[in-house]
Amino acid sequence: MPAACPSRSLPTISAGFSLLSYRVAISSGALRELWFPAAAGRVVFLSFRFVIMSFFSSRGWESWDIANRPLIPERMPALVDDDLLFEDGPGALRPSAAVNQWLRELPASGAPSPATWEAYARAVKEWIEFLGLHGVGVFDSRERLKAGLSRYAGHRATGPGRQRFSATTWGRHMSILSLFYRWAMDEGHAQAEPFTYRTARALFAGTGREVRVNLAVRRTPKPHVTIRYLEPDFTAMFLAGLRGLMPGGTADAGYHGRELARNAAVAGLALATGLRRQEFTYLLPWEIPALPARPTTMPVPFPVPAGVTKGRKFRTTWVSHDALAEVHRYLELDRAATAGGSSWRPSAQWGEPLLVTDPDERGGRVNGVRRRWETLTPGERRRLVAPDGGSCLLAVKNGGGPFTAWATVFERTSDRIRAVSEPRFPHVTPHRLRHTFSMRTLEYLVTGHYRQAAKMVKDTDADAALVFYLSKADPLLVLRDLLGHSTVLTTEKYLRRLDTTRIYRDAYENAGAGSGLMGDQAAEREACAEFGGDA
Repeated sequence: MPAACPSRSLPTISAGFSLLSYRVAISSGALRELWFPAAAGRVVFLSFRFVIMSFFSSRGWESWDIANRPLIPERMPALVDDDLLFEDGPGALRPSAAVNQWLRELPASGAPSPATWEAYARAVKEWIEFLGLHGVGVFDSRERLKAGLSRYAGHRATGPGRQRFSATTWGRHMSILSLFYRWAMDEGHAQAEPFTYRTARALFAGTGREVRVNLAVRRTPKPHVTIRYLEPDFTAMFLAGLRGLMPGGTADAGYHGRELARNAAVAGLALATGLRRQEFTYLLPWEIPALPARPTTMPVPFPVPAGVTKGRKFRTTWVSHDALAEVHRYLELDRAATAGGSSWRPSAQWGEPLLVTDPDERGGRVNGVRRRWETLTPGERRRLVAPDGGSCLLAVKNGGGPFTAWATVFERTSDRIRAVSEPRFPHVTPHRLRHTFSMRTLEYLVTGHYRQAAKMVKDTDADAALVFYLSKADPLLVLRDLLGHSTVLTTEKYLRRLDTTRIYRDAYENAGAGSGLMGDQAAEREACAEFGGDA
């Protein structure tokens, strides 16, 4: 503790936001006191406030002495100064209160996810606290805000290890702060912002448009391709591991795992559909498409309910016949044996149980009220209780409760494969399965696999619209729709991080060989001739 306050016995928090060493002492009042040991032995004093973040819940609102239920969404974050005040006087709104107004408008501004609200709130909270440490107001002058931003950039780049941001995290935080300041200026809370922009021209589908680019970004090298997906042999090895098998198909005598059919069926579903973890984790059995009467080489359309998708946007992906058949086998055999007659009920911390009756492929009665499945959020789906007992989620654990720990299952399977059979096997996360779907699907689209399949089934009872779509659409547009990206630009950026060059190169070489074009040796001679005159 600095000599300026030897009598204080409250705990201290060591900080390292600058080259000067200092400590933050928590006092009994609302203000925090900061001491900077200067070279001449003097102490610089500064006061600031910490910001508390909490999350809104309307539970028990009837006892709040208010007439109507609050309009604030559940799990909406709120920032409060540690003196629990929102104003410094009549009409003198504090920045934290302005931030709360901005946060409450996010659901109507294209950010419906509680996870997004929390990320936005944390980014602004950390910015407010950092400015407060240096005596800069959130709505200060442009010169002081720019100076604060410069100091913040240095802190996040070279400050204490736990405080540093990667380039992508820094860019995301700057994007959030930019949105906040533009809103604050439009609402009259701020007169200036710390950012400088330049105008750039973006080209999409042959049409150019002007865009604003925030200059508060770090320069980063062009990303190299990294293998973030599973090659076919590793995919087969992973699915075999989930089934408790060795790569050759024999039983792994040293493995005594449970729910093998469940794990393999759901992982196969993720690989064949490209669903995100939240999307396949909170599916309901009634939302699984019916199995075609006979096997088909064409993919089967797979509607993804809006209630579990990112941004609550409905889309239709597809699934292979084999993967869908394995899911149906799990539903009819293993899941029915596990969940049937279960007395499971959701934890009281999750909320009241939601009892389902009269379910069908579109919806059912939830506590007596008819609801469509697509309107149910992941939190509500986790509380659903099936008519015959047990959870209503696709995957259930022993006892009939919902199973959601897919990241753990995939990681443990990866560890076992590396230890037993293949030291090169990568760490597998749920999103790596989505990457694998993307690469396999793009490969099939580029090589004409689905077009050939469409020709084979054009006279059958296959989905005529899907056949036409596969025959005419650009591969990137198809993949955009399957992955649920907003624009094909997102799909292009996504694929740029993967080894798409190999896919197009192989397709080109195979097409040339199939057309009777010159072989590799002739092509090599022609290429060498191009450089024959070079020294």
